[in-house]
Amino acid sequence: MFQEDRNYNKFTWEDLGDIEQGRPNLGMSVPVLAYRLLQYTLRDVLITEFGVDKTNEVIIKAGRLAGFHFCENMLNKELDFNGFVAELQQTLKEQKIGILRVEKVNLERLEMTLTVAEDLDCSGLPFTDEVVCQYDEGFIAGILEAYTGKAFLVKEIDCWASGDRVCRFDVRLK
Repeated sequence: MFQEDRNYNKFTWEDLGDIEQGRPNLGMSVPVLAYRLLQYTLRDVLITEFGVDKTNEVIIKAGRLAGFHFCENMLNKELDFNGFVAELQQTLKEQKIGILRVEKVNLERLEMTLTVAEDLDCSGLPFTDEVVCQYDEGFIAGILEAYTGKAFLVKEIDCWASGDRVCRFDVRLK
């Protein structure tokens, strides 16, 4: 068996395959339970193997890669900011990822505060007194990087798991 060894990302959108062909009976939808089962067991194993900080770093990087490709393949990057955000909100809702809202934005400095309600990653989790949406941090950063061509730092400041009922993200240029 060949084991791949590399130090670069080679993911492409086509790696997701032809879901309609491969799942003619089950289709595109998957329960949130199945998604979270994958996410949180993988996170648990990564923490055991590499520690919390390295795990969070890896999950953020994966989210960033996913967000970049999501924007490139699902969104119109030619829209002005307001049009882009409207399309992003609609697409995230259609894909059942979450309900995005822009709380505040400074377009000159490219700083904003975003919230995501009914978040795929954490809405309904038990209270843990911590933020857990590192994947979303990367996902949002990747989307904005693909749209603007600039790198972003996205930090979750409120989370369902920490007692809030939306996830709130502080977004700044990196």
